[in-house]
Amino acid sequence: MKLRRIIAILLSLLSIAGVMTSCGESGTYTVGIVQQMPHVALDDASRGFKDALIEEFGEDNITFLEQNAQGESTACTTIVNDFVTKNVDLILANATTALQAAANGTSAIPVLGTSVTEYGTALGIDNFNGLVGNNVSGTSDLAPLDQQAAMILELYPDTKSVALLYCSAEPNSAYQVKVVREELEKNGITCTDFQFADSNEISSVAKAAAAAADVIYIPTDNTAAACAEAINGAVLPTGTPIMGGDEGICAGCGIATLCISYYDLGYTTGKMAAKILRGEEKIEEMPIAYSEKFSKVYNKTNCEELGVDIAALEAAGYTAIGE
Repeated sequence: MKLRRIIAILLSLLSIAGVMTSCGESGTYTVGIVQQMPHVALDDASRGFKDALIEEFGEDNITFLEQNAQGESTACTTIVNDFVTKNVDLILANATTALQAAANGTSAIPVLGTSVTEYGTALGIDNFNGLVGNNVSGTSDLAPLDQQAAMILELYPDTKSVALLYCSAEPNSAYQVKVVREELEKNGITCTDFQFADSNEISSVAKAAAAAADVIYIPTDNTAAACAEAINGAVLPTGTPIMGGDEGICAGCGIATLCISYYDLGYTTGKMAAKILRGEEKIEEMPIAYSEKFSKVYNKTNCEELGVDIAALEAAGYTAIGE
């Protein structure tokens, strides 16, 4: 009898050990993705994020709950609240409004942002040093703004005035415009803000900007990116060139830009997520990550329409979008 009891206990212990070993070797995770709106750049970031996590854990061990807020801030909040109720293991907040909703929605679940330009501005942190220090971290889509400003003068050296076109509801756009304005004004360029509140007035504001300046600059702005076709229809007939803050805006209505790869940005965020989920790093100790690779690209169709010297662009290191 005593021998049977010992064997039963040993078998029970072996069974428990087997279960524990199995969980340790192949943990399963649920990740919520809240994307601010449908847009090529944001879509690429979400795709890169998922690819990185699938590569790390395998497709069977990671479940994505993916929701798109369709540009509505209240929808971001609703989506985040649902993720919190479901107690997901991690939240990806794709773009600024999504990040703000996630940061406000939970202090316990790790939140990684992506496609966010400046986290201090987005989260209301004064003198931001690159580390949020709580359950929030992520990646920034900030390109070298001084170099973007320099590109305007490189391509249009006779520029006297620049219109800064952006959405008044996007704090990161205001941050970028401030930096670009300072750089341009150092070179004696007159800069004027042209803000639009939403997509309903974007065409009329874009036309006013085109009439008032030699060149238009649009920062990385989600609303502008989503309405790039409308901006193009309003501005292209006037012959006023647009310099974009990212590839999506440039592809929709611009001439050229210095940009990052949003897929790579999302992929980097996914690698950060894997370290958090495995317990290899604490999110409160992870600084915001920035892209190290930038590309000069141009919009071939718009350049041909406005008579831009494409051979000169390519000689200067620019490549056509999509090639």
